[in-house]
Amino acid sequence: MLYAILCYHDEDFVGSWSKEQDEAVMKKLTVVQEKLTRQGRLGPVARLLPTTAAATLRKEDPPLVLDGPYAETKEQLLGFYIVDCKNLDDALDVARELGAANPGGAYEVRPVGVFRPGGNLT
Repeated sequence: MLYAILCYHDEDFVGSWSKEQDEAVMKKLTVVQEKLTRQGRLGPVARLLPTTAAATLRKEDPPLVLDGPYAETKEQLLGFYIVDCKNLDDALDVARELGAANPGGAYEVRPVGVFRPGGNLT
């Protein structure tokens, strides 16, 4: 089963890291990513650009486009992993490993349904 591990953190805090601090965190995360890659369990990984580069489409009539993210929160969605895990407990173990490498923030772990051509959900 595929799981999304959504990475939330205070964007201003993470953005205040020096280049060296950011590289140190990324180096620790790379260890976890390489392990998952060797196991054939790592799917796409994305680090999102700042919310200042975002736009939100509100589904109103007519649709309304707003600058920035959808919601005002203390923590923003900064990136995500897609991992192949046996179950939720297995996915939470991966999130714990990522959390040990990247202090602060939170990880939301959710199963992923994949849409196939023809409208089939797997």
